Amino acid sequence: MLRKQFAARVWAKLKAFEAREGLFRRGDRVLAAVSGGPDSVCMAHFLSVQARACGFTLMLAHVHHGLRGRDADEDAASVLRLARKLGLEAFLVKVDVPRAAAARGRGKEEAARHLRYRALSRIASANRCRKVATGHQLDDQAETVLLHLLRGTRLQGLAGIPPRRPLTGSVELIRPLLPVTRSEIRLYLKLHGLKSRVDRTNLSQDQTRNWVRLKVLPLLEKRNPRIRERLSGLADQVRGLSLP
Repeated sequence: MLRKQFAARVWAKLKAFEAREGLFRRGDRVLAAVSGGPDSVCMAHFLSVQARACGFTLMLAHVHHGLRGRDADEDAASVLRLARKLGLEAFLVKVDVPRAAAARGRGKEEAARHLRYRALSRIASANRCRKVATGHQLDDQAETVLLHLLRGTRLQGLAGIPPRRPLTGSVELIRPLLPVTRSEIRLYLKLHGLKSRVDRTNLSQDQTRNWVRLKVLPLLEKRNPRIRERLSGLADQVRGLSLP
């Protein structure tokens, strides 16, 4: 009974958020960016159900960054397996992050993000998809708000990750998982028997975001168990303001 109640609660959150933000319309063509990790696997499954119910077309895309050797190869293979399981078309594209980072004098993380979004934009445009969905969730939102505070930000920075924004002139980026937490996503996967991959680089505290995720937020949570929801709520309030 508790499992059914949990599943219903999470589904209700996702549906209410989708309706409030107007993320999908009948006839849409949506490209879901799937890394193989828990968040994007959850998103792919949720959107596959919604696509059938709401009458839009869903496709999956995976960007192989040329990093992490066999682990990255298995990530790509897992996304193709997921696509077959869900009965969806999937696209795999490889980019050379180390080469791009060296050529442009960027860090690998920044270069990977640039190449990933460029690749997703091209796949979307080639397949007449006007929307690209990514698996950012509530914990990502809380981390982003804290990171902006740590690095210094104008008020706009506290708006965090927007539910939707332009990606290119004709393609929009949407985040359908923003209302749910990382722990809720793990339980969602367990309830639906879905497998996901673990990126071991996310366990290193060398990157500031990982440090915030692994050290700062757990400490704050000891004082306020709902700190993630509070930070996400702050972002919602700031986005609702009329800022210059």
